Amino acid sequence: MNAKDLEQSRDKLLFTPGPLTTSAKVKEAALHDLGSRDSQFLFIIRNIRQKLLDLANADSDNYDTVIMQGSGTFGVEAVISSAIPASGKLLNIINGAYGRRISQMAKIHSIPVQELEYPEDQIPSVDDIEYALKASPDITHVSVVHCETTTGILNPVESIGKMVAAYNKTFIVDAMSSFGACEIEAGPCEIGYLISSSNKCIEGIPGFSFVIAKKTELARCKDQSRTLSLNIYDQWSSMNANGQFRFTPPVQSILAFSQALHELDLEGGIKGRSLRYMENNKILIEGMTSIGFRPYLAHDHRSYIVTSFLYPDHPNFTFGHFYSKLNEKGFVIYPGKLSMVDCFRIGNIGRLFQLDIKMLLDAIEEILFELDIDLINNQSHE
Repeated sequence: MNAKDLEQSRDKLLFTPGPLTTSAKVKEAALHDLGSRDSQFLFIIRNIRQKLLDLANADSDNYDTVIMQGSGTFGVEAVISSAIPASGKLLNIINGAYGRRISQMAKIHSIPVQELEYPEDQIPSVDDIEYALKASPDITHVSVVHCETTTGILNPVESIGKMVAAYNKTFIVDAMSSFGACEIEAGPCEIGYLISSSNKCIEGIPGFSFVIAKKTELARCKDQSRTLSLNIYDQWSSMNANGQFRFTPPVQSILAFSQALHELDLEGGIKGRSLRYMENNKILIEGMTSIGFRPYLAHDHRSYIVTSFLYPDHPNFTFGHFYSKLNEKGFVIYPGKLSMVDCFRIGNIGRLFQLDIKMLLDAIEEILFELDIDLINNQSHE
């Protein structure tokens, strides 16, 4: 195989919020067939459910794990449509597109929802949340996105959770892009439901979401789901009765996820992985700012998961062209999802290392030169 063939055989590096670049062994783990009722498969499911509890610092006396087929959005909708009773009301805290998506789910299922919305670069106020809970005692559940990947902002789930618990409400946390990279203690954060998916910071492949929930909350879901396939209580009951999914499970995704959990352990767990991601992010921010790009968020609001960068004010820059040229060089970034500002996003999670970040930065510099863009002096090259 010559150099060109070798280059073409490589997967592109994904600098996205997910799906992510995965290890060779995770990919290889998905190359096997296994029956959905095979004892080996059921053993793997049990191990995964327990391991996820351990990662959330959730004791098995009070919490359990439910695995749901489908993407992270399926998992969030399973909770929203199952957990909130007909007499319930949701207070949804929003500072990005994924928070708005939760409201959309609630409205589709005819669930009363009160929104507490903030600009996409602003952290929610705990005082505002308390005021809303006092003013609307009919609120039963409160939801928030931990790492809102619209911008990469990290919301304060612990302080919000304590406030929610003080008013005896149920706390729902969409931890899609943070779980596995940020330490989250389900108990101290007073989390009733924590939702994430297989293809984020645990570095598996797409195929399923999972819910880590208080057993008392799951028990309340009986007979109140608004759907058949997203019925979280029935899924939980089935898994506890016979270890099986109610419907066809994503076998290969689960096998890959089991390997991904093993690799997380080898890296030193969440602490070890977070250190790699933090170093990746540090190199990315320093490199992009030295080139002339500006992050959208203030430093103290940014996570180390994904970073939004403002479009440069230069006549030669168009995101579509910039994206295409990066893609041709084997680097995939993400368009922005902001409602008011033009941004693009670069993730530094997944199986990425310092060298990969530096290679991306080199490619960006090359492309800017090719496009005759000098962001430092905000002019074309002479």
